[in-house]
Amino acid sequence: MIGNRLAGKVAVISGGGGGIGSEAGRIFCEEGASVLLADLRTDAVQSACKRIRKAVPGARVSPFTADFGEEQAAYDAVASAIEQFGGVDIVVNNVGIRRYDAMADATWSMWEDIIRINLLSYTSLTRAALPSMRERGKGSVVNVSSCHAVLGRKGMGAYDALKAGVLGFTRTLAWEEAENGIRANAICPGHTLTPFHLERAKKAGQLPEELDAPCVLRRWAEPKEVAYPLLWLASDEAAYVTGTALMVDGGMPV
Repeated sequence: MIGNRLAGKVAVISGGGGGIGSEAGRIFCEEGASVLLADLRTDAVQSACKRIRKAVPGARVSPFTADFGEEQAAYDAVASAIEQFGGVDIVVNNVGIRRYDAMADATWSMWEDIIRINLLSYTSLTRAALPSMRERGKGSVVNVSSCHAVLGRKGMGAYDALKAGVLGFTRTLAWEEAENGIRANAICPGHTLTPFHLERAKKAGQLPEELDAPCVLRRWAEPKEVAYPLLWLASDEAAYVTGTALMVDGGMPV
Protein backbone atom coordinates (compact mmCIF):
# COMPACT_ATOMS: atom_id res chain seq x y z
CA MET A 1 0.00 0.00 0.00
CA ILE A 2 1.35 3.42 -0.99
CA GLY A 3 -1.32 5.74 0.45
CA ASN A 4 -4.43 5.67 2.57
CA ARG A 5 -6.94 7.73 0.62
CA LEU A 6 -9.27 4.72 0.49
CA ALA A 7 -8.16 2.97 3.68
CA GLY A 8 -10.89 0.71 5.01
CA LYS A 9 -13.06 1.15 1.91
CA VAL A 10 -14.48 -1.62 -0.27
CA ALA A 11 -14.87 -1.05 -4.01
CA VAL A 12 -16.64 -3.02 -6.73
CA ILE A 13 -15.28 -2.22 -10.19
CA SER A 14 -16.95 -3.56 -13.32
CA GLY A 15 -15.06 -3.89 -16.58
CA GLY A 16 -11.98 -4.66 -14.51
CA GLY A 17 -10.22 -7.04 -16.89
CA GLY A 18 -8.09 -4.41 -18.59
CA GLY A 19 -7.53 -0.77 -19.42
CA ILE A 20 -9.22 1.81 -17.20
CA GLY A 21 -10.87 -0.76 -14.91
CA SER A 22 -7.75 -2.72 -14.06
CA GLU A 23 -5.73 0.48 -13.54
CA ALA A 24 -8.44 1.74 -11.20
CA GLY A 25 -8.19 -1.55 -9.32
CA ARG A 26 -4.43 -1.17 -8.92
CA ILE A 27 -4.62 2.45 -7.80
CA PHE A 28 -7.48 1.77 -5.39
CA CYS A 29 -5.46 -1.06 -3.82
CA GLU A 30 -2.43 1.22 -3.56
CA GLU A 31 -4.61 3.61 -1.59
CA GLY A 32 -5.80 0.97 0.87
CA ALA A 33 -9.10 -0.23 -0.60
CA SER A 34 -10.30 -3.82 -0.81
CA VAL A 35 -11.41 -4.40 -4.41
CA LEU A 36 -13.75 -6.81 -6.13
CA LEU A 37 -12.62 -6.64 -9.75
CA ALA A 38 -15.35 -7.92 -12.06
CA ASP A 39 -15.35 -8.70 -15.77
CA LEU A 40 -17.05 -10.98 -18.28
CA ARG A 41 -13.68 -12.46 -19.26
CA THR A 42 -12.41 -14.82 -16.56
CA ASP A 43 -8.83 -15.00 -17.85
CA ALA A 44 -8.58 -11.22 -18.20
CA VAL A 45 -9.83 -10.40 -14.72
CA GLN A 46 -7.69 -13.10 -13.10
CA SER A 47 -4.63 -11.76 -14.93
CA ALA A 48 -5.48 -8.23 -13.84
CA CYS A 49 -5.68 -9.32 -10.20
CA LYS A 50 -2.35 -11.12 -10.55
CA ARG A 51 -0.73 -7.95 -11.93
CA ILE A 52 -2.18 -5.90 -9.08
CA ARG A 53 -0.91 -8.29 -6.41
CA LYS A 54 2.56 -8.14 -7.97
CA ALA A 55 2.53 -4.34 -8.12
CA VAL A 56 0.93 -3.86 -4.70
CA PRO A 57 2.18 -6.39 -2.13
CA GLY A 58 -0.59 -7.28 0.29
CA ALA A 59 -3.31 -6.00 -2.05
CA ARG A 60 -6.80 -7.14 -1.11
CA VAL A 61 -8.21 -7.79 -4.57
CA SER A 62 -10.51 -10.54 -5.73
CA PRO A 63 -11.58 -11.48 -9.28
CA PHE A 64 -15.23 -12.01 -10.11
CA THR A 65 -16.60 -13.25 -13.42
CA ALA A 66 -19.89 -11.63 -14.34
CA ASP A 67 -22.04 -10.84 -17.36
CA PHE A 68 -23.48 -7.52 -16.27
CA GLY A 69 -25.95 -7.73 -19.12
CA GLU A 70 -27.86 -9.98 -16.72
CA GLU A 71 -29.39 -8.28 -13.69
CA GLN A 72 -28.59 -11.10 -11.26
CA ALA A 73 -24.87 -10.71 -11.93
CA ALA A 74 -24.90 -7.35 -10.17
CA TYR A 75 -26.46 -8.80 -7.03
CA ASP A 76 -24.06 -11.75 -7.10
CA ALA A 77 -21.06 -9.42 -7.37
CA VAL A 78 -22.20 -7.25 -4.46
CA ALA A 79 -22.98 -10.34 -2.36
CA SER A 80 -19.45 -11.61 -3.03
CA ALA A 81 -17.92 -8.27 -1.99
CA ILE A 82 -19.95 -8.25 1.22
CA GLU A 83 -19.02 -11.85 2.00
CA GLN A 84 -15.31 -11.29 1.40
CA PHE A 85 -14.82 -7.72 2.62
CA GLY A 86 -17.83 -6.87 4.80
CA GLY A 87 -19.70 -4.35 2.67
CA VAL A 88 -19.52 -1.94 -0.26
CA ASP A 89 -18.48 1.72 -0.12
CA ILE A 90 -17.60 2.45 -3.74
CA VAL A 91 -19.00 1.34 -7.10
CA VAL A 92 -17.19 2.07 -10.35
CA ASN A 93 -19.41 1.31 -13.34
CA ASN A 94 -17.09 0.77 -16.28
CA VAL A 95 -18.54 -1.98 -18.46
CA GLY A 96 -19.53 -1.33 -22.07
CA ILE A 97 -19.80 -2.56 -25.64
CA ARG A 98 -19.38 -0.66 -28.90
CA ARG A 99 -21.53 -0.50 -32.00
CA TYR A 100 -20.61 1.32 -35.19
CA ASP A 101 -24.01 1.77 -36.83
CA ALA A 102 -25.31 5.08 -38.12
CA MET A 103 -28.63 6.08 -36.56
CA ALA A 104 -30.42 5.27 -39.81
CA ASP A 105 -29.02 1.72 -39.76
CA ALA A 106 -29.28 0.88 -36.05
CA THR A 107 -31.73 -1.98 -35.54
CA TRP A 108 -34.10 -2.53 -32.64
CA SER A 109 -32.10 -5.57 -31.45
CA MET A 110 -28.85 -3.61 -31.58
CA TRP A 111 -30.38 -0.88 -29.41
CA GLU A 112 -31.64 -3.51 -26.96
CA ASP A 113 -28.17 -5.04 -26.64
CA ILE A 114 -26.33 -1.79 -26.04
CA ILE A 115 -28.97 -0.43 -23.64
CA ARG A 116 -28.71 -3.61 -21.59
CA ILE A 117 -24.92 -3.44 -21.26
CA ASN A 118 -24.09 0.26 -21.39
CA LEU A 119 -26.87 1.61 -19.17
CA LEU A 120 -28.87 -1.09 -17.40
CA SER A 121 -25.67 -2.72 -16.10
CA TYR A 122 -24.86 0.59 -14.38
CA THR A 123 -28.28 0.91 -12.82
CA SER A 124 -28.39 -2.70 -11.63
CA LEU A 125 -24.92 -2.74 -10.03
CA THR A 126 -25.66 0.56 -8.31
CA ARG A 127 -29.05 -0.63 -7.11
CA ALA A 128 -27.51 -3.82 -5.74
CA ALA A 129 -24.89 -1.85 -3.78
CA LEU A 130 -27.14 0.88 -2.38
CA PRO A 131 -28.41 -1.06 0.68
CA SER A 132 -24.85 -1.67 1.90
CA MET A 133 -23.87 1.96 1.28
CA ARG A 134 -26.96 3.23 3.10
CA GLU A 135 -26.24 0.93 6.01
CA ARG A 136 -22.68 2.31 6.22
CA GLY A 137 -23.97 5.88 6.08
CA LYS A 138 -22.04 6.99 3.00
CA GLY A 139 -20.84 5.84 -0.37
CA SER A 140 -19.59 6.89 -3.77
CA VAL A 141 -20.74 5.81 -7.22
CA VAL A 142 -18.48 6.78 -10.13
CA ASN A 143 -19.74 6.10 -13.63
CA VAL A 144 -17.51 5.95 -16.69
CA SER A 145 -19.22 7.83 -19.50
CA SER A 146 -17.48 9.37 -22.53
CA CYS A 147 -16.54 12.79 -23.85
CA HIS A 148 -18.76 11.95 -26.80
CA ALA A 149 -21.78 11.90 -24.50
CA VAL A 150 -21.32 15.67 -24.58
CA LEU A 151 -19.64 16.29 -27.93
CA GLY A 152 -21.31 13.82 -30.29
CA ARG A 153 -19.87 12.50 -33.56
CA LYS A 154 -20.85 10.47 -36.62
CA GLY A 155 -21.10 6.70 -36.70
CA MET A 156 -21.50 5.71 -33.04
CA GLY A 157 -24.85 7.23 -32.22
CA ALA A 158 -26.15 4.41 -30.05
CA TYR A 159 -22.96 4.23 -27.97
CA ASP A 160 -22.88 7.99 -27.47
CA ALA A 161 -26.58 8.21 -26.69
CA LEU A 162 -26.22 5.60 -23.95
CA LYS A 163 -23.16 7.38 -22.54
CA ALA A 164 -25.32 10.52 -22.37
CA GLY A 165 -27.92 8.42 -20.57
CA VAL A 166 -25.25 7.54 -18.00
CA LEU A 167 -24.86 11.26 -17.26
CA GLY A 168 -28.61 11.62 -16.71
CA PHE A 169 -28.60 8.59 -14.43
CA THR A 170 -25.67 10.05 -12.49
CA ARG A 171 -27.34 13.41 -11.87
CA THR A 172 -30.62 11.85 -10.75
CA LEU A 173 -28.85 9.39 -8.46
CA ALA A 174 -26.95 12.27 -6.84
CA TRP A 175 -30.21 14.03 -5.97
CA GLU A 176 -31.97 10.90 -4.76
CA GLU A 177 -29.20 9.48 -2.58
CA ALA A 178 -27.71 12.65 -1.05
CA GLU A 179 -29.84 12.22 2.08
CA ASN A 180 -28.21 8.81 2.56
CA GLY A 181 -24.67 10.21 2.34
CA ILE A 182 -24.11 8.72 -1.12
CA ARG A 183 -22.46 10.75 -3.87
CA ALA A 184 -22.71 10.04 -7.60
CA ASN A 185 -20.37 11.40 -10.26
CA ALA A 186 -19.16 10.53 -13.74
CA ILE A 187 -16.00 10.90 -15.75
CA CYS A 188 -16.00 11.49 -19.50
CA PRO A 189 -12.79 10.03 -20.94
CA GLY A 190 -11.46 10.93 -24.33
CA HIS A 191 -9.14 8.82 -26.46
CA THR A 192 -7.52 6.25 -24.17
CA LEU A 193 -4.91 3.57 -24.92
CA THR A 194 -6.94 0.62 -23.69
CA PRO A 195 -6.14 -2.90 -24.93
CA PHE A 196 -9.08 -2.58 -27.34
CA HIS A 197 -7.59 0.46 -29.06
CA LEU A 198 -4.04 -0.85 -28.94
CA GLU A 199 -5.18 -3.99 -30.75
CA ARG A 200 -7.01 -1.93 -33.36
CA ALA A 201 -3.88 0.16 -33.92
CA LYS A 202 -1.74 -2.96 -34.26
CA LYS A 203 -4.08 -4.42 -36.88
CA ALA A 204 -3.89 -1.13 -38.78
CA GLY A 205 -0.09 -1.16 -38.63
CA GLN A 206 0.04 1.92 -36.38
CA LEU A 207 2.09 2.68 -33.30
CA PRO A 208 0.22 4.22 -30.35
CA GLU A 209 2.01 7.53 -30.81
CA GLU A 210 0.84 7.61 -34.44
CA LEU A 211 -2.84 7.59 -33.55
CA ASP A 212 -4.76 10.74 -34.37
CA ALA A 213 -5.49 12.75 -31.23
CA PRO A 214 -7.92 15.61 -31.94
CA CYS A 215 -7.47 17.27 -28.55
CA VAL A 216 -5.43 20.11 -27.06
CA LEU A 217 -2.78 17.77 -25.63
CA ARG A 218 -2.34 16.05 -29.01
CA ARG A 219 -1.97 12.56 -27.60
CA TRP A 220 -4.03 9.67 -26.26
CA ALA A 221 -4.35 9.06 -22.50
CA GLU A 222 -2.73 6.21 -20.64
CA PRO A 223 -5.40 4.25 -18.70
CA LYS A 224 -3.90 5.37 -15.38
CA GLU A 225 -4.46 9.00 -16.37
CA VAL A 226 -8.17 8.24 -16.48
CA ALA A 227 -8.12 6.05 -13.37
CA TYR A 228 -6.65 8.74 -11.10
CA PRO A 229 -9.70 11.01 -11.53
CA LEU A 230 -11.81 7.97 -10.63
CA LEU A 231 -9.78 7.68 -7.43
CA TRP A 232 -10.33 11.32 -6.53
CA LEU A 233 -14.10 11.17 -7.08
CA ALA A 234 -14.32 7.94 -5.08
CA SER A 235 -12.34 9.36 -2.16
CA ASP A 236 -13.39 11.66 0.66
CA GLU A 237 -11.29 14.38 -0.96
CA ALA A 238 -14.30 14.87 -3.26
CA ALA A 239 -16.78 14.91 -0.37
CA TYR A 240 -18.41 18.11 -1.68
CA VAL A 241 -18.62 16.88 -5.27
CA THR A 242 -21.75 15.13 -6.52
CA GLY A 243 -23.87 15.09 -9.64
CA THR A 244 -20.99 16.25 -11.81
CA ALA A 245 -19.33 14.98 -14.97
CA LEU A 246 -15.56 15.46 -15.10
CA MET A 247 -14.10 15.77 -18.59
CA VAL A 248 -10.90 13.69 -18.81
CA ASP A 249 -10.32 14.15 -22.51
CA GLY A 250 -7.09 16.09 -23.05
CA GLY A 251 -9.10 19.17 -24.05
CA MET A 252 -11.42 17.95 -26.78
CA PRO A 253 -12.90 20.86 -28.78
CA VAL A 254 -16.56 21.60 -28.08
